[in-house]
Amino acid sequence: MNAALGELVLGAHLAVIAFNVLGLIAIPLGAALNWRWVRVRWWRLLHIASWAVVALQAILGRACFLTLWQDELTGASGEPPLIMRFVNGLIFWPLPIWVFGAIYLALFAVVIALWWFIPARRMTA
Repeated sequence: MNAALGELVLGAHLAVIAFNVLGLIAIPLGAALNWRWVRVRWWRLLHIASWAVVALQAILGRACFLTLWQDELTGASGEPPLIMRFVNGLIFWPLPIWVFGAIYLALFAVVIALWWFIPARRMTA
Protein backbone atom coordinates (compact mmCIF):
# COMPACT_ATOMS: atom_id res chain seq x y z
CA MET A 1 0.00 0.00 0.00
CA ASN A 2 2.74 2.47 0.95
CA ALA A 3 4.68 1.66 -2.22
CA ALA A 4 1.62 2.41 -4.35
CA LEU A 5 1.08 5.70 -2.54
CA GLY A 6 4.76 6.49 -3.02
CA GLU A 7 4.36 5.93 -6.75
CA LEU A 8 1.31 8.20 -6.75
CA VAL A 9 3.29 10.93 -4.96
CA LEU A 10 6.13 10.48 -7.46
CA GLY A 11 3.64 10.89 -10.32
CA ALA A 12 2.26 14.08 -8.76
CA HIS A 13 5.82 15.35 -8.22
CA LEU A 14 6.67 14.67 -11.85
CA ALA A 15 3.52 16.52 -12.97
CA VAL A 16 4.44 19.56 -10.85
CA ILE A 17 7.99 19.56 -12.22
CA ALA A 18 6.68 19.32 -15.79
CA PHE A 19 4.21 22.15 -15.18
CA ASN A 20 6.93 24.38 -13.72
CA VAL A 21 9.57 23.68 -16.36
CA LEU A 22 7.24 23.67 -19.36
CA GLY A 23 5.74 26.94 -18.16
CA LEU A 24 9.21 28.51 -18.25
CA ILE A 25 9.48 27.47 -21.89
CA ALA A 26 5.88 28.03 -22.97
CA ILE A 27 5.48 31.58 -21.65
CA PRO A 28 8.22 33.28 -23.72
CA LEU A 29 7.63 30.99 -26.71
CA GLY A 30 3.89 31.57 -26.53
CA ALA A 31 4.34 35.32 -26.24
CA ALA A 32 6.54 35.28 -29.36
CA LEU A 33 3.98 33.18 -31.24
CA ASN A 34 0.96 35.11 -29.92
CA TRP A 35 -0.52 32.20 -27.98
CA ARG A 36 -3.23 33.81 -25.89
CA TRP A 37 -3.31 31.08 -23.25
CA VAL A 38 0.17 31.95 -21.95
CA ARG A 39 -1.27 35.23 -20.72
CA VAL A 40 -4.24 33.69 -18.91
CA ARG A 41 -4.13 35.20 -15.43
CA TRP A 42 -5.19 32.18 -13.33
CA TRP A 43 -2.70 29.92 -15.14
CA ARG A 44 0.14 32.38 -14.65
CA LEU A 45 -0.77 32.89 -10.98
CA LEU A 46 -0.76 29.12 -10.48
CA HIS A 47 2.67 28.96 -12.14
CA ILE A 48 4.04 31.70 -9.87
CA ALA A 49 2.48 30.09 -6.78
CA SER A 50 3.99 26.71 -7.63
CA TRP A 51 7.44 28.26 -8.10
CA ALA A 52 6.97 30.29 -4.90
CA VAL A 53 6.52 27.06 -2.93
CA VAL A 54 9.67 25.65 -4.52
CA ALA A 55 11.62 28.86 -3.77
CA LEU A 56 10.38 29.01 -0.17
CA GLN A 57 11.53 25.45 0.44
CA ALA A 58 14.90 26.41 -1.07
CA ILE A 59 15.21 29.45 1.20
CA LEU A 60 14.43 27.25 4.20
CA GLY A 61 17.05 24.73 3.04
CA ARG A 62 14.49 21.95 2.92
CA ALA A 63 13.91 19.23 0.40
CA CYS A 64 10.59 19.35 -1.44
CA PHE A 65 7.72 18.12 0.73
CA LEU A 66 6.74 15.73 -2.07
CA THR A 67 10.23 14.22 -1.98
CA LEU A 68 10.05 13.82 1.78
CA TRP A 69 6.58 12.29 1.55
CA GLN A 70 7.66 9.86 -1.16
CA ASP A 71 10.71 8.83 0.87
CA GLU A 72 8.54 8.27 3.92
CA LEU A 73 6.15 6.08 1.94
CA THR A 74 8.71 4.04 0.03
CA GLY A 75 11.82 4.16 2.23
CA ALA A 76 11.34 0.78 3.87
CA SER A 77 9.75 -1.04 0.95
CA GLY A 78 12.99 -2.30 -0.58
CA GLU A 79 13.93 -1.93 -4.25
CA PRO A 80 11.47 0.32 -6.13
CA PRO A 81 9.97 -0.81 -9.47
CA LEU A 82 11.98 -0.11 -12.63
CA ILE A 83 9.85 2.83 -13.79
CA MET A 84 10.08 4.43 -10.36
CA ARG A 85 13.89 4.05 -10.40
CA PHE A 86 13.99 5.61 -13.89
CA VAL A 87 11.84 8.60 -12.92
CA ASN A 88 13.75 9.04 -9.65
CA GLY A 89 16.96 9.11 -11.67
CA LEU A 90 15.55 11.89 -13.83
CA ILE A 91 14.39 14.17 -11.04
CA PHE A 92 16.68 13.40 -8.10
CA TRP A 93 20.30 14.38 -8.64
CA PRO A 94 23.10 13.70 -6.15
CA LEU A 95 23.92 17.36 -5.46
CA PRO A 96 24.02 19.34 -2.22
CA ILE A 97 20.73 20.98 -1.28
CA TRP A 98 22.26 24.46 -1.56
CA VAL A 99 22.83 23.86 -5.30
CA PHE A 100 19.14 23.13 -5.77
CA GLY A 101 18.32 26.17 -3.64
CA ALA A 102 20.39 28.44 -5.86
CA ILE A 103 18.87 26.98 -9.04
CA TYR A 104 15.31 27.23 -7.72
CA LEU A 105 15.75 30.82 -6.56
CA ALA A 106 17.24 31.81 -9.91
CA LEU A 107 14.34 30.15 -11.76
CA PHE A 108 11.81 31.84 -9.46
CA ALA A 109 13.44 35.15 -10.40
CA VAL A 110 12.92 34.20 -14.06
CA VAL A 111 9.23 33.48 -13.38
CA ILE A 112 8.83 36.90 -11.74
CA ALA A 113 10.64 38.53 -14.68
CA LEU A 114 8.30 36.72 -17.09
CA TRP A 115 5.32 38.16 -15.19
CA TRP A 116 6.83 41.61 -15.63
CA PHE A 117 7.92 41.33 -19.29
CA ILE A 118 5.05 39.13 -20.51
CA PRO A 119 2.18 40.25 -18.32
CA ALA A 120 -0.88 38.15 -17.71
CA ARG A 121 -4.21 39.54 -18.74
CA ARG A 122 -7.78 38.96 -17.74
CA MET A 123 -9.40 37.14 -20.58
CA THR A 124 -12.71 38.53 -21.72
CA ALA A 125 -15.33 36.72 -23.70
